[in-house]
Amino acid sequence: MDPDLSDLSEQIALDPTSFIGIPLALVGAVFLSLGAQFQHRGVVKVEARTVDTLGKGLNGKQLALLLARPSWVIGTLMLGLAIMFQLGSLYFAPIIVVQPLGAIALVITSILNSRINHVKLNRKSIIAIVMCVGGVFLFVGVAAFTAVDKPVTDDQLITILIILAVVLALAGVAFALFRRRIRAVFYVIMAGVLYGFVATLAKVVLGRIQQGEFEWLTFTCLIGLLLATALGAYFVQNAYATGPPDLVIAGLTVVDPMVAVVIGIVVLGEASQAPLWANLVFAVAGAIAVWGVFMLARNHPQTRL
Repeated sequence: MDPDLSDLSEQIALDPTSFIGIPLALVGAVFLSLGAQFQHRGVVKVEARTVDTLGKGLNGKQLALLLARPSWVIGTLMLGLAIMFQLGSLYFAPIIVVQPLGAIALVITSILNSRINHVKLNRKSIIAIVMCVGGVFLFVGVAAFTAVDKPVTDDQLITILIILAVVLALAGVAFALFRRRIRAVFYVIMAGVLYGFVATLAKVVLGRIQQGEFEWLTFTCLIGLLLATALGAYFVQNAYATGPPDLVIAGLTVVDPMVAVVIGIVVLGEASQAPLWANLVFAVAGAIAVWGVFMLARNHPQTRL
């Protein structure tokens, strides 16, 4: 092979099949938004018909009643589809390419809420939506041509698992000690952090299965993924009980991608070959998207912070 062509091939971060992950992530974002709408409706109805548990967390009886709510069940099925599409996107592309696309779910949620409640989006909300979409697509556009997909080493996986164990312990202690004073923001942030690890661990498990490495460390990773998913799902249901779906999706689509992207960059080295200008774009685009999400969470007519 010509030396120049060899050098050029080494600079191409992603092969063409990696771009399949982008539309899969977008479809997953649609199901995430729809699932949030239906689940929120189910949780609100259960809360309205049972004893007030605001700030105490949903109890076992309420969780059981959710299974009898058609809207909640439909929402759960849609979220299941969202997870399937997200896993598909992670199978094809690096975390820092597809995970930020979940922010599109916030835009869809905001528009759906305004239609359902017949409330027109105000000027600040529209500006915020433009910032979210613009920041996310700028980030993904650069990442798609500069990110690299690398096999995950044992040391990297152990590091991720140790960090997750600390996060799970802190979340459990905080919930046990302060559950009577907890509101939606805490649940949203903690769920976002946990789901960021879920995305990362899912990427790791898929990658190691591709490499034919399913041993005790991969199994431990799978257990950590299931624990983080279960606790994150419980926190999300409590967030629905104490806040509107806009706030829940806003928090998840900010914190979840931020955690996953930081892990992807710092621990997995997915941006190790990105030039300096690309890293600067990542920072600026990320800041724009994050600020847009918080603006939308503050200014959307149906959102109460």
